Amino acid sequence: MTDQTMQFQAEVTRLLHIVTHALYSQKEIFLRELISNASDACDKLRFAAQTEADLWAGDSDLKVVLTPDKAAGTLTISDNGIGMSRDELVGNLGTIARSGTGEFAAKMTGDAARDMALIGQFGVGFYSAFMVAEKVEVISRKAAETQAWRWTSDGSGQFTIGEAERAARGTTIILHLRKGEEEFLEALRLSHIVRTYSDHIALPVVLEAEGKTETLNSASALWARPKSEVTEEQYQSFYHHVSHAFDDPWLTLHARAEGKLDYSLLLFVPSSRPHDLFDPARKSALRLYVRRVFITDRCDELVPPWLRFLRGVVDSADLPLNVSREMLQHNPVLARIKQAISRRVLTELEKKAGKDAAEYEKFWEAFGPVLKEGLYEDPEHREAILKLARFRSSQRDGWVSLDDYIAAMKEGQSAIYVINGEQADQLKHSPQLEGFRAKGVEVLLLTDPVDDFWLSVVRDYAGKPIKSASRAGADLDGIAGSAEEKKSEERPDDAALGTLIAALKQILGDSVKDVRESKRLTDSAVCLSAAEGDMDMHLERLLRQHKQLDKATTRILEINPGHPLIRALSARAQQSGAVDALEDAAHLLLDQARLVEGEPPADPLQFAQRLAKLMEKAI
Repeated sequence: MTDQTMQFQAEVTRLLHIVTHALYSQKEIFLRELISNASDACDKLRFAAQTEADLWAGDSDLKVVLTPDKAAGTLTISDNGIGMSRDELVGNLGTIARSGTGEFAAKMTGDAARDMALIGQFGVGFYSAFMVAEKVEVISRKAAETQAWRWTSDGSGQFTIGEAERAARGTTIILHLRKGEEEFLEALRLSHIVRTYSDHIALPVVLEAEGKTETLNSASALWARPKSEVTEEQYQSFYHHVSHAFDDPWLTLHARAEGKLDYSLLLFVPSSRPHDLFDPARKSALRLYVRRVFITDRCDELVPPWLRFLRGVVDSADLPLNVSREMLQHNPVLARIKQAISRRVLTELEKKAGKDAAEYEKFWEAFGPVLKEGLYEDPEHREAILKLARFRSSQRDGWVSLDDYIAAMKEGQSAIYVINGEQADQLKHSPQLEGFRAKGVEVLLLTDPVDDFWLSVVRDYAGKPIKSASRAGADLDGIAGSAEEKKSEERPDDAALGTLIAALKQILGDSVKDVRESKRLTDSAVCLSAAEGDMDMHLERLLRQHKQLDKATTRILEINPGHPLIRALSARAQQSGAVDALEDAAHLLLDQARLVEGEPPADPLQFAQRLAKLMEKAI
């Protein structure tokens, strides 16, 4: 078969341009990425050989070999892992990880520093080779196959694929170094890089240079070592290896459990969001080992979906080496490990929150929306998550905990008040909060989509009921007011107000559930509220947007008797023919209330006609 030339996927071409024109500040990271990929290939072979012993083919001594050649100007990185077929070479090196291609393209901004930080997260660290190489050759032979394949590219937008010779399974990467990159052919330089970035790799990284063979790393599982023997630099290097990310970990959790369960874990909380954090599949990225033998790098059974931001390794001594995917899904040992990890992580987060509130807020901004999924899904850990939760507030800048909120509650206040919406700034100015502002009552502003769902199952915290400020039953009468509380001295008498309310009910009919005098409005003329027992208005809007509901629930129209417009309409309601005269005003009031809630008018054409008619009278 003749060699075939193919084009890179468009996103790869953009990526390569970034790599070659805006290099890492530390170019030696390319070697860390290639060694990490080689280690993964060996892990995959070890796992596959548990059920297909023939894959070993008499060679079970897994390793990564570095061979510099000063005369040829090449650096070779070779492994005897699982190898790649022709289609895998094309798919893995010619396109960006299939599930993330579109998102990667969307996130690339042209800002070199930010774009480079995305590379490892999308599983494309291989391309970092082009930082130092003018041409890259990859020769690979998949385990149990006889044909090897050669992939070649200069990073300019295309690559060539064709048949090759390789004596045994595995992958060899040959870097033809650019002029000026000769430092990466020096044995001492390569040794320093491996010990700095790849000492944690759990198989030998061997240097073959100048007629000598030397193992450069300790080649032992980092998670199996005592914490006292592991440096912060080694933790960071291992985090980069397992996460394929370029940030540093925000939290490191290294522990060993012995007794009923025997397992080791080395877990990390990233300092920035992984690219797939909100992928609908909500997959875990933790690696499972059994007695230091790699099993899988995507073990969803180790942590609940609301902890899917964790990266790292769990190594169990209680599982069989030949454990299958089906066995993992229903294994009681993994179920107990999952519960233990969840409790331990929540405990560590609480410690961090207590030690450094500002640092904890950075974590919450990145991962709070995911952690809150546990409020809805995991009753066992609900109280612990509520204690960790932070919220924006109608009265304070920054983040507020529920304990902070309760400590600042007003005299006579018995409930925790919340309001749901799209943006915190808009919620702060919602008419539904006017009475709360006047009383000096704090309201928590909930803007994450998950907030609408956990509120349906979380009724209280620390004995205080959690209530929606947008419900008609939000009772402010028993709460002591502040010095700034506004009291309207001018309002219609009860008879006039009652007549207006009756007229509005008659005109609006089934368009509203009720018309009531508002206890919350101080500045606005009207607002909508949900009746007790009805679905929250923001949640209903979300469900309708996602075609989960066909029909909107009718709401209560609240009117502010102290507003000049309502006073004028009350006076008009006392006159003869009031119902006909108030027809347009009633519908305009309802449409105004809808608009404030982010809803369109019920009939945009009639709304425009009524508004034009009103403006004609005013001119």
